[in-house]
Amino acid sequence: MLRTPPVVLRFPFQGRWIAGNSPANRVPSHGTHLLGTTFAIDFVAVDERRRSAKHGWRSVLSTEPPEVFVGFGAPILAPASGTVVAAVDGELDHEARRSQLALIPYALSQARRVREGVRAIAGNHVVIALEPAGPFVLIAHLQRGSVSAAVGSVVMMGENIGSCGNSGNSTQPHVHVQVTDSTIWPTARGRPIVFEHPQVNGGTWLPRNGEAFTVA
Repeated sequence: MLRTPPVVLRFPFQGRWIAGNSPANRVPSHGTHLLGTTFAIDFVAVDERRRSAKHGWRSVLSTEPPEVFVGFGAPILAPASGTVVAAVDGELDHEARRSQLALIPYALSQARRVREGVRAIAGNHVVIALEPAGPFVLIAHLQRGSVSAAVGSVVMMGENIGSCGNSGNSTQPHVHVQVTDSTIWPTARGRPIVFEHPQVNGGTWLPRNGEAFTVA
């Protein structure tokens, strides 16, 4: 694990979101160092009642279409300026799974997704090199057909790069952000991250699991 100063990013969205799988709670944040996820964090868009989507019989017993979720299709912005070194589009947006019943077969297929590699895990995604030799910022689970960043292009912090989706290893529409020292994923090591505080000018922050916040 690299012990280096955290990379400062800007939140890659606007609106109301909740943090999950945060490295502020535990490291490795996703329970593994695999694919450089040591300090990765997830964000789910929510409504004023902290719901990612309204509850109904499907949220209890079955799968749900991703379109009913608050975050699905929300604009996703570059969290830092740099050069795009990877941009994947075309992966399907899956049915969402909040139901414990629907999560069982999903969990059983996890090992297969890991074997299939980064596309099966990250889905549609963009990787931005902050410098030619890194670090590298990965923004994952974007909506199919939404990725607007092209490999080799320079993007500026805050520039639209796609939309929130449910592609890859994702049980409901959300955004996954991580920073690594490499894009050779089997050996990539995660880098610590913090974000510009949305309410404190010049401050940085790393939200904990379940913290809701608004980015203007």
